[in-house]
Amino acid sequence: MTREDILEELKKVLAHYTPDKETLNSIGPETDFVNDLKINSANMVDIIIEAEERYDIEIDMDSAEKIHNIGSCVDVILEKINEKK
Repeated sequence: MTREDILEELKKVLAHYTPDKETLNSIGPETDFVNDLKINSANMVDIIIEAEERYDIEIDMDSAEKIHNIGSCVDVILEKINEKK
């Protein structure tokens, strides 16, 4: 699974939580969940749970705290996928 694959799947998940759907078309690694996408902390928990289910991974609290933007989210998902190998 590549970073691009994860980013495309992440866009689909984020569409449920982002009020500004147009922003999703231009997200990149530096896109901030709170400031750019206006996603609150409760929705971040839901996004993490969806990622865990989608990729059959477990994102612990230490890893979850690293997620601030799209790039760090993709990094954590890839890290957890690779840990399973």
